[in-house]
Amino acid sequence: MNQVVASPAKSLSTFLDKYKGQIANALPKHISPDRMVRLTMTAFSQNAALQKCDLHSIFGSVVVAAQLGLEIGVGGQGYLVPYGGKAQFVPGWQGLVDLVSRAGRATVWTGAVYIGDEFDWALGDAPFIRHKPGAGGDSWRDITHVYAVGRVNGSQYPVIEVWTMDKVVKHLNKFNKVGGRHYALEKNGQNMEMYARKVVLLQVLKYMPKSIEVQRAMDVATAVDAGKPFTIDGDMVVIDDRDDDQGGAGDSSSSSTTSTAGSSAAPRGGDLPMCTPENFDKNKAAWRQQIVDKKKTVAELVAMIETRQLLTEDQKLTIDSWAHEND
Repeated sequence: MNQVVASPAKSLSTFLDKYKGQIANALPKHISPDRMVRLTMTAFSQNAALQKCDLHSIFGSVVVAAQLGLEIGVGGQGYLVPYGGKAQFVPGWQGLVDLVSRAGRATVWTGAVYIGDEFDWALGDAPFIRHKPGAGGDSWRDITHVYAVGRVNGSQYPVIEVWTMDKVVKHLNKFNKVGGRHYALEKNGQNMEMYARKVVLLQVLKYMPKSIEVQRAMDVATAVDAGKPFTIDGDMVVIDDRDDDQGGAGDSSSSSTTSTAGSSAAPRGGDLPMCTPENFDKNKAAWRQQIVDKKKTVAELVAMIETRQLLTEDQKLTIDSWAHEND
């Protein structure tokens, strides 16, 4: 008898439908779970590398987007980006601008200056930026500067930040922990302009009044750009600043202090060790209890564990079985 293998799109659709309630709980009122699932499926269908990513990591990324109130692939608000078999939600600079606008206390914007543009700027007691675009360029390598401007409602002067692209590249090299897998460098740097404009915008946002949503998005953007795992816990974003060589794989006690029901973890960008049978057995009781007590869904628990170590399919099935013990 021939076994029918579901397509990647069908598998993801079924998976997201199963956990649509969890997505709904994380979403703001102006976004429906059905819309978020449709946007996820659209992004998934357009990216072959994303179709090879672990489904739990895609779900975790969708929850992160939901908690930030940003839509995937809409107007540059944010993107699902594959990192070595794992998906990660990356807030875009347009998403940050949108969140500031929603708060209603300030206005921010950003731009990229290409070779041939007319560009002048100054700091001091009357800062200004004057930018007259020219013909543009064919790639990010034609960008000379990026800038961001922020103006608090009622203020006389703006806050401005201007970086050369050389400074952006040095910043990327300093904080990038995932090497060539960084989303800004993939596909010959097609996301470099987005990254550069977001980095300079983050500098201006430090001086703007911030809603909880803006602060969370800033923290997530900083963690993602540095390739660090993080957990959204209520209104806080807890970033794991430990170095990769410090171990801690599978340490359920350290993870549980920052991961609670309704939180989600982003996968680490670097190569992770596999969870050994011994380590799985060591932590199994504590992990099972989180499922039984309904403190975490299966997807949330898997996402949390895989910030430290990768689970086998059999281990994931074992975790899934804990949720059906009373079925």
